Amino acid sequence: MLPWIQLDSAAIPGDGGTLRLKQRGQEFSIMLGSNELMNSRLSGSEEALATLAWQKIEVCKQPHMLIGGLGMGFTLRAALAVLPEEAKVTVAELVPEVVAWARGPMADIHKGTLDDPRVDIHVGDVGALIRSRSATYDAILLDVDNGPDGLTRASNDELYDTAGLGAAKKALRPKGVLAVWSSAPDPAFTRRLRQAGFATEEVPVRANGKRGGAKHFLWMAMKG
Repeated sequence: MLPWIQLDSAAIPGDGGTLRLKQRGQEFSIMLGSNELMNSRLSGSEEALATLAWQKIEVCKQPHMLIGGLGMGFTLRAALAVLPEEAKVTVAELVPEVVAWARGPMADIHKGTLDDPRVDIHVGDVGALIRSRSATYDAILLDVDNGPDGLTRASNDELYDTAGLGAAKKALRPKGVLAVWSSAPDPAFTRRLRQAGFATEEVPVRANGKRGGAKHFLWMAMKG
């Protein structure tokens, strides 16, 4: 079996640790310590995050979608596949090197999506971006961590607490959706969403779509 080769590393701002980009043949992995955050062979649940969110807002004209976390680009690629030409997609990525990896060693995986005219890349904290906006987005998609537990960066907890959910609700347009990816269920987060006034649906999905894999969880939380 081919060995893993480390291609690069990147510090997560705010003392969040160090990401490591690794490659084995045509397979890529992004690691944080001993935790694999993403793997190029597993894309089903990230793609579902985009397609299920789009189903909630497909009546919107000129929809604006915010994606928190570029990662390996699976969510962005799936979003661009279903969004109309007049849509706008803002991708907020905290770690500049992740954007560089998308244009460099993982360019074949991203398939030119960063150059799509509908896409705007914002290098910075998605939470700060959300807090600075009002009635701006039809959909906010969050895949910046392993879920609402703030594994990679403690300040990510602020996205999922009561204040963070209030900020997301304010940043959404009427009938907008907040879609959140997680590696595991979180009943407390479901309760917070509902307490914040979101009509909330929990959706179990497989890591590799119809081909199976680990069970992940998505929340589709609708603003009234």
